[in-house]
Order: sequence, then structure tokens, then C-alpha cells
Amino acid sequence: MHNLERSRDELAAFLRARRERLSPADVGLPSGSRRRTPGLRREEVAALAGVGLTWYTWLEQGRDIGVSTTFLDNLARALRLDDAERRHLFLLAHERLPAEPGKTFCVVPPLILRLMKDMAPHAAYVLNLRWDVLAFNEPANQLFGFKHHASAQRNLLWMLFTDQELRDRFVDWEEQAMQMLSSFRRDYAHATQEADIQALVDNLQKASPDFQEWWRRHDVHAPCHGVRNLRLDGREMTFEHTSLTIDADRHLRLVVYAENP
Repeated sequence: MHNLERSRDELAAFLRARRERLSPADVGLPSGSRRRTPGLRREEVAALAGVGLTWYTWLEQGRDIGVSTTFLDNLARALRLDDAERRHLFLLAHERLPAEPGKTFCVVPPLILRLMKDMAPHAAYVLNLRWDVLAFNEPANQLFGFKHHASAQRNLLWMLFTDQELRDRFVDWEEQAMQMLSSFRRDYAHATQEADIQALVDNLQKASPDFQEWWRRHDVHAPCHGVRNLRLDGREMTFEHTSLTIDADRHLRLVVYAENP
């Protein structure tokens, strides 16, 4: 069986199973008359998700229809899916995992926090798909000035284009910023329907003429790793940098900078 057909069949079975495990009381609906089948009715799920009954029925029947990220999020809430089930829903319906919203500020595993601390003097920090800096060690703070920004506004891309102090830290800011922006564009492609990542791009286009110009070029390069030259305490330093995936489901990765001797 073709992969897409198999995914649709699995999606249909998954939706039926999750619908049937819920009772009307679970979602605040009256039980009403005796039901012939377990769980919620299709029309109840459709109403809770804010879509037409025909559209939801087609989805549960495994028909070849397109659905938006907003619809899937509404459906996940209607079916009371947990985070793992929500990701599974997106994987079956879109054949890709969803971008994690800002709540990922709170989900960096404790072991990663310990690992970053033990990495000193190497700089290390954790990014999500939107390039929010979720955690960092002190060498990374010394290098990038993360503590100068409130946690809710600590976004690496925003800092790169609007923080003059960080901009001056790059020996060749223009070349490096263009490379990093093209790397971000790959992440953006995974989450173009997410409101928070689109808002970041929109705001940066207003705040930075450089970002606005380069964003419209649609340049995409290889993954962002290699060598980067930075100024720190009045001297130029060369760093090797790379990133490691630490949570594929939540798109979390650990970025490490190690100074060349």
C-alpha cells in the first residue's frame, strides 16, 4: 500500500479510537439518550472542533483531503489529546511534526542543563524551532549576552538583527548573519502556519532593513555549522560551532561553540 494511503488509514483509525474513548461528560456535554456506540458522536467532535460534520467525517474515513494546522490544533483540543498524541496526529495528517509553541521554555530536560554546565568553558545553549533561547550556560552568556534580554524576548534571530552589541561581536557580521538567516529559513519551512514564528518574521521585517532585504532573497544554505570569528574582551577569537538534536519531537537542539586553540 502506498505510504500516503497507509497514513490516511492510520489517521482514520487513530481518530476513531480517540473519539470512542471520550464520554459526553468528559467534554461537558449531556449524556442524553442511550448510545448505540461508545464515546462521542462524529457530529459532537465536529462541533467541538468548529468544523462541518461532512469535513470531519471525510477525515475520519481516511479520504484524501487537506487540513490546516489550526484545524488540527482545534481537533487535538476537542479530542483531549496530550502532547504526544498531538504530535502523532500532525505526523499522520501532515507527514511532519508540528512546531512547538512558546511553552517549550519549560521543557529543557534537566540532564541537558547539567550537561551544558559541565561543558564549560565551551559555550552551549538550547534553541527551539523559532530560535528562542531556552537555556544556556555562563560561557554562552558571556559570548552572546543572553542575560541582557528577558526570557520571553530572548530570541537569537531577533538579537542578531536588533542588538547592536551582539552585532559588533561578529567579526564579519553581514556574512555570518546571512548564513544564520538562511539556516533559520529551513526551520521556518517546518512551521510556516505557526502564528508565533510568522509574527517573529513580520516584526523583524519592520525592525531591521537588513532582515527585510535578505529575507526576500529566499537564500538557503547547508546546515549552520563550521567556524565563526567573534570579538570578546577586545580580542578576536575563532570558534568551531555545531548543533545536536536533543528532542526531535519538540525540535530542540543544543548548539555548542568551542574556541580553537
